[in-house]
Amino acid sequence: MDLVIQVLDSTVRLSTPLLLAALAGLYSERSGVFDIGLEGKMLAGAFAAGAAAAVWGSPWIGLLAALAASLAMAVIHAFASITVRGNQIVSGVAINFVAAGLTALLGQSWFGMGGRTPPLSGGQRFNPITLPGAEALKDVPLIGPIYEGLISGHNILVYFAFLMVPVTWWVVFRTRFGLRLRAVGENPAAVDTAGISVTFLRYRAVIICGLLCGVAGAYLSTAFNAQFGQNMTAGKGFIALAALIFAKWKPLNVLGACLLFGFLEAAGIRLQGVALPMIGQVPVQLVQALPYILTVVLLAGFIGKAIPPKAGGVPYTKER
Repeated sequence: MDLVIQVLDSTVRLSTPLLLAALAGLYSERSGVFDIGLEGKMLAGAFAAGAAAAVWGSPWIGLLAALAASLAMAVIHAFASITVRGNQIVSGVAINFVAAGLTALLGQSWFGMGGRTPPLSGGQRFNPITLPGAEALKDVPLIGPIYEGLISGHNILVYFAFLMVPVTWWVVFRTRFGLRLRAVGENPAAVDTAGISVTFLRYRAVIICGLLCGVAGAYLSTAFNAQFGQNMTAGKGFIALAALIFAKWKPLNVLGACLLFGFLEAAGIRLQGVALPMIGQVPVQLVQALPYILTVVLLAGFIGKAIPPKAGGVPYTKER
């Protein structure tokens, strides 16, 4: 039971940045703007959060810095994709390259630690929260370990990420903004005919995407880890995109997909150095590659037909 709780606890922690990034991409892509730049925005947010928290000693200032950095990247992508009507894939890839180079350059220039930020400790990072009654229920069979070891003990960004799943479902499927968001991703001309600004609506979607990516980046450097390291996102933005496609752009499915990727990574960590019957010790390289192998397998066509928004990736030109 303890091993199961530990693996599931690791699954929750590892799936949090994927969940935030996938939900971010959902808003953007539902509006018709494809965003390959999730990785870059997360990386920019992680660096900004780690640097600000180290300098000012507050994870909340780090979070604000992460939101600002990721939002700046999102606005650039929105300008290139919506206003200038450039290629959305090229814009996203460019953001990834710029973020990777700029964070390493600034990190070395400002702190002289090989692109890393100073380590965070104590009140400089987001610490675990003990929920009410966790200690009292700790010794209760079954319920106690689940509540105390799995539900309690996470930091506030983890709870925020999982709260965003029902919030996103409600926003996308139960609000006027969500109806317009889905409509503009399917038929922007019809939305324009109804007197709604396609440009403004898509800008708002991309801005929401940038904010959620900023939270994901802040989580990586000020909650999950205790400092920023070069390329610390390690492809999580691309895995989040795969999870989004696997989930067919639906919030509840996104949760399941991200938990699947998180569980695979958590199980892989547990398998490192373990000798399995008739197999022997599992190679570390294979364990580390498991999430990426699953990404390729899923996107190779094992998920059924995933149909993106019809207007996705197509710049909209207003008819005169």
